[in-house]
Amino acid sequence: MAVQIAVIDDWQDVARGVVDWTVLDSIGEVSFVHDFPADNDTLAKRLAAYEVICVMRERTRFDEDLLRRLPKLKLLVTGGMRNAALDLKATAKLGIQVCGTDSYKHAAPELTWALIMAATRDLVNEANALRADKWQQGLGGDLHGKTLAILGLGSIGKRVAQFGQVFGMRVIAWSENLTAERAAESGVTYVSKQQLFEQADVLSVHLVLSDRSRGLVDAQALSWMKPTALLVNTARGPIVDEAALIKALQKNRLAGAALDVFEHEPLPAQHPFRTLENVLATPHVGYVSRQNYEQFFSQMIEDIQSWAAGTPVRILG
Repeated sequence: MAVQIAVIDDWQDVARGVVDWTVLDSIGEVSFVHDFPADNDTLAKRLAAYEVICVMRERTRFDEDLLRRLPKLKLLVTGGMRNAALDLKATAKLGIQVCGTDSYKHAAPELTWALIMAATRDLVNEANALRADKWQQGLGGDLHGKTLAILGLGSIGKRVAQFGQVFGMRVIAWSENLTAERAAESGVTYVSKQQLFEQADVLSVHLVLSDRSRGLVDAQALSWMKPTALLVNTARGPIVDEAALIKALQKNRLAGAALDVFEHEPLPAQHPFRTLENVLATPHVGYVSRQNYEQFFSQMIEDIQSWAAGTPVRILG
């Protein structure tokens, strides 16, 4: 009997066109599901028929309760090699195999820099004004000679730091595990946490979400920032205390925020980030690029083929 395979979290209805899924015809039948995440009752009904489910990283949450309601599920395949939305202890307990994929490393830093540039020069407002038969609405900001502060100098943070250096910015960084020596290897100045926030003209968040980083950018950290500073977050929404950031933006204690990630996704309809004039917000598109999706989906297919052959690859957990 053909294996029932679901490709879920395909919100833009693009998965079927990025790669050739017909190579799985000898294994099973592939279905594409475009619905947003829902409660576990709805998800259990939606996904009950599938033995293999391909998920996009950190969109639909698979906790132990949901996994127990999916007795047919044998294989979960995720984009990326880390997915905090999957309960790997529960999958191990229930005998569900979990496999991942590699990622295209340039998509997120490129999006980060696009947000920095667009917010600094107020490009959305200027472009919309032009469409409305207006001309030159204000003064754009500058980056050369300003300070770029990187919160988390990992692979993405290092790439963003390089972009900043090319633009003639002074680049500083801090994280709990960062040392002055490691920062210097990237031509970056190591500073304390408070100095990072105090000196930033642009502060860009590039930490992995964990218990330690959750809420790290809190009201106190935001109070250290200049009123002319820009906060950029393309990492994970919960690293920033959303309520504190909204208050700072409403009171103009920050010049603005450029955000691709949020506490709850998709962003609720009445959320202040949708209407605040000093916010540039995008719908978590940091990794949503053609090259990244080609890598995700082609390797998802490889994962399914290897699992069906009894030799799973890129195993998580």
